[in-house]
Amino acid sequence: MKKIQVVTLFPEMFEGVLNNSMMWKAQNKGATEFTMINLREYGLGPRRTVDDTPYGGGDGMLLKPEPLFAAVEQAKRNDPTAKVLLMTPRGQRWKQATAQAYADSDNGYIFICGRYEGYDERIVSLVDQQVSVGDYVLTGGELPAMTIIDSIVRLIPGVLGGEASAEIESFSDGETLEFPQYTRPEDFRGMKVPEVLLSGNHAAIARWRAENSFKAE
Repeated sequence: MKKIQVVTLFPEMFEGVLNNSMMWKAQNKGATEFTMINLREYGLGPRRTVDDTPYGGGDGMLLKPEPLFAAVEQAKRNDPTAKVLLMTPRGQRWKQATAQAYADSDNGYIFICGRYEGYDERIVSLVDQQVSVGDYVLTGGELPAMTIIDSIVRLIPGVLGGEASAEIESFSDGETLEFPQYTRPEDFRGMKVPEVLLSGNHAAIARWRAENSFKAE
């Protein structure tokens, strides 16, 4: 079982994503286990403070190191060999090959979801990999974490059901996107399914699919 823990101020955001579709199936099959760690529970003082103003001035607030360290250390006690991933725009761009490697690994994962203007830089000392889902900024790390979790969990053997389906997906070879696909009816508002796909000639279909796969940029 792959253990996935998420350190976040908004654990409720994950309920709909992780309890439906393939993520629910993965849990039901015993392939993975999700644990939400509410950062607020590790906040300081009676108000459970998790943020403060940055040294040197500037707008916004930063997540304080004490709560983040305490939350990650608790997650490490739950799973000592788990790898820690920090969601950040400056991180390594997430790719399908990385998702496959993480799915194949025996390690569990701890996701840190930032908020506000960022986090105290000292949290990086706990992190195994900084990860980005693109060159843009979001309100927090929750949506990137959901995206990456989905990309990993669906590749765990037995979750998708048909293992071949994962092998022919977009980016699986690192270079191409999946070819166009069609289903019934054959003719919809004058838009027809390519005849080769109706031919039953598997070699010709394979050639057509290869020729019509999109190149990844």
